[in-house]
Amino acid sequence: MADTPDNPDERPDPFSSMFGGMFGGMFGDMMKMFGGHGPIHWDTARQIAMMTSTGGTPESNVDPRTRIDFENLARIAAMHVQAGTGIGDRVDVGEVRPELVTPGQWAQRTLDDYRPLFTDLATALGAKPSDVDGDSDPMGAMFANLTSMLAPMTMGMTVGSMVGLIAKRSLGMYDLPLPRPSGSRLLLLGDNIDAFAREWELAVDDVRMWTLVRELVTHQIHGLTHISDTVNSLVRAHVAAFEPNPTALSDRLAGLESSDPSDMMESLQRILGDPELLLGAVRSPAQDRLRPRLDTILSVVIGWSDHMTDVIGARILGSPSRIAEAARRRRVDGGDETSFVERLLGVHVKRSQVDAGRAFVSGVIERGGEDALSPLYRSADDLPTPAELEAPGLWLARIEYVNGD
Repeated sequence: MADTPDNPDERPDPFSSMFGGMFGGMFGDMMKMFGGHGPIHWDTARQIAMMTSTGGTPESNVDPRTRIDFENLARIAAMHVQAGTGIGDRVDVGEVRPELVTPGQWAQRTLDDYRPLFTDLATALGAKPSDVDGDSDPMGAMFANLTSMLAPMTMGMTVGSMVGLIAKRSLGMYDLPLPRPSGSRLLLLGDNIDAFAREWELAVDDVRMWTLVRELVTHQIHGLTHISDTVNSLVRAHVAAFEPNPTALSDRLAGLESSDPSDMMESLQRILGDPELLLGAVRSPAQDRLRPRLDTILSVVIGWSDHMTDVIGARILGSPSRIAEAARRRRVDGGDETSFVERLLGVHVKRSQVDAGRAFVSGVIERGGEDALSPLYRSADDLPTPAELEAPGLWLARIEYVNGD
């Protein structure tokens, strides 16, 4: 039989032993469950995305008649887009076919398409900062280690939830104005498009055609290598520049003070409901430096695609201004379901960006006609700077565009 220490202070604390063994085993099991999945737990992201986009109920297959209707409209839209944008000799949309998908299918495809961006983001947030000193701040080190352990699961839950919410209201592939991997399929959410038409009391066939034109135009623009490369490089630089702060959660929890239990619970819910805080995302000076250039490029892409959609849409539909205004209002009023993903990726589309892009395009056309936009098709060096976005004449002067030269 083992000897029992005579000094009570040296005797094992039965509660410490019990809880130490319990929590040691629990955290060991958690480590096994959370480990080995890389910076994001993708199975969790997919499950949450599916559950969020579908409401947890089985999805019905797309009506074959709806597929046929969109395919017939797409042939007309593609013909006009190919001939009417000036990009037809560079990016061929004649072979692009609409692929009608459900919200659940859209969410899964979007996770696949944006996986490199989300992986870069998770890697940046998972980096351990050098200023966490476990010797001087054991509590901070404990929270940092716990946050690091939970990060892949938390990231999977957050990304899956946000993508699932976007899937419930998106019309096509480019509601987030980011390039997708090149291909000959155009993802469209037919039920969402028809619901949007009914909500705004618009003709369903006109909304379908307008959406096809917008998606094909944007597909062409992002099909220009210098556009997609520039946008992708800026967005990936943005997400890689987040500075992780694994003690952010513990600092906020430590600051909770209230004698009213209901106030305390409400404050706790607000903290735990802030996904940016839970992910430990802290903006950095590098992101502040990137912001003007990224905002400028996105403004140009949006303004350029809006202009061409208006021109081509008018040729096919006569006067689609009500559809265009409703869709653009819907885009900038996306709500919380889009704003978090947009903020993390650096592509939060604001009304000021949309207006700036449209004003730039209008200013260029006023000075040199439609052909004056052609330098945008050439190279990244010919894209406007932030200063030139506000002064189209400066851009035209820099690229020495004179009467089509």
